[in-house]
Amino acid sequence: MRHLRNRAKRSPFVQTPGAAVRRTAAVGLALAACLGAAPTTTTTAAPAASKSGAGLDRYYDQRPVWGGCATGPDDTMGRDLDKAGAQCADVTVPLDYADPRGRTITVAISRLKATDTRHRVGSLLLNNGGPGGTALESPPEFRTWMKKAGPRYDIVGFDPRFVGRSTPLDCGWPVGTNLFSAGLSRASFERQVALQKGLADKCRATNASVLPHVTTRNTARDMDVIRGALGEKKISYFGYSYGTYLGTVYTQMFPGRTDRMVLDGAIDPRTFNPRLLQQAVGENERALADWATWAAARNDTYGLGRTRAQVLATIDRVIKASSRSPLTVGTAPETFRLDDTHIPFILLAGVDSDTDASRASLAEQVSVLDKAAAGQPTRLSPHFAATLRTAMTGEQSHHGSVQSAIICGDRAAPRDPEVYWRDIERGRAAYPRFGALTDNIGPCAFWDRPREEPTRVKHDAEVLIVSATGDPRTAHKGAVALHGLLQSSRLITLEGANRHAIYGLYGNTCVDDKVNQYLATGKLPADDQICSKRAG
Repeated sequence: MRHLRNRAKRSPFVQTPGAAVRRTAAVGLALAACLGAAPTTTTTAAPAASKSGAGLDRYYDQRPVWGGCATGPDDTMGRDLDKAGAQCADVTVPLDYADPRGRTITVAISRLKATDTRHRVGSLLLNNGGPGGTALESPPEFRTWMKKAGPRYDIVGFDPRFVGRSTPLDCGWPVGTNLFSAGLSRASFERQVALQKGLADKCRATNASVLPHVTTRNTARDMDVIRGALGEKKISYFGYSYGTYLGTVYTQMFPGRTDRMVLDGAIDPRTFNPRLLQQAVGENERALADWATWAAARNDTYGLGRTRAQVLATIDRVIKASSRSPLTVGTAPETFRLDDTHIPFILLAGVDSDTDASRASLAEQVSVLDKAAAGQPTRLSPHFAATLRTAMTGEQSHHGSVQSAIICGDRAAPRDPEVYWRDIERGRAAYPRFGALTDNIGPCAFWDRPREEPTRVKHDAEVLIVSATGDPRTAHKGAVALHGLLQSSRLITLEGANRHAIYGLYGNTCVDDKVNQYLATGKLPADDQICSKRAG
């Protein structure tokens, strides 16, 4: 499956609007790849109904108590929402939809109300991916991207269950992600097995009572409660990355309850699983090679090599050096020791976008690593230091915890470490920098098995799908596959871009205009559409 104003490198799938979005998008789909004890059958109540029975009426009948968003003087996000005219509220949902009279949790929502009430369309719900990304902060920025269509919607952001302000989950991890490489040796892989098992054990020890309910299907159920609480018969939706999977699941569990839906960076729902990044390993290797060509043309600035081959050789040399002895980067009091399990994560986080700014950021980081491999002292940019803190300290433990809980709760992973090791060894030649990362073992190998079967697509839905041909997180072939499953959908393809999450974030006017036309009119294009990277 986020998303840095070009998406800080935090997670796998992605987020979108707002700083949080850009952070998650970076590795948006990286960690990734239901539980809930609710039945596996889908809900098919008539779209006009605001209730769903099964003892859930009190949730659907609630009306949010809107108020200010700032929780205190240090809440910058809340103050920004307040200044923009947004309001916030909590929606109560059951922890376990099979036991609606049992324990409840709250889901935080924000709303920027329509100002063009005469032409109001309805509520537009936002999800920024991750999984585990927040969207509470997104409505003001999203309204700007929507241009003339924006004032016609109540734009609603929400933090999914156990994310952000929605009864947050934190397992107390010593790291902020589980997305590491297996390294170059069997010994480094064995250390990964121990680390990933330890992460799963920590979550079980600290949050066992809620883990079975941290799933996409339960988040989709929460979305329908939000729809009912807002008094809408149908709801519009915009999802990035993992948010495209969530949106697809919603269309299947609650068919007929969506109005206008956009899925950007789409995932084939049949392949969503804890090893989802395996499907984009080739795209990541190609994105890195394209970056190497860019860096080679700027050798006088970065000193990484004058040809693509030389730049890639520099990277390989750095990884090998780190496998012999960890590289020390930074200056006291903030230093980090990076080995061959860490460096591929840095590379992966750096190739999620092909803008000059993103490429320059990665080139600066590789230059630091190259100097460290030569035994030279190094200084870290604030951005690089933040990336390393995210990955290698417990600063973002809550993010990695909930992201893994969702992914592991949706679909089981292979449990035998030897399965992963064989995949790693087979993939080294074809994917020398990223294969040992995308094939590596994760905490899902040690997680309790999901309680629900994965959602299957049985209902058509009119949605607009957006995808870049070189997407390094959610491979373009996944968007094509989803388009095939949803016969009434339309696909906008951005050709020639190595980019994950496009609308509003990439500056491509062709894509942005086509999406806004759909949001304004509710009419899908007559045919699939193609945009060029140069159009923006």
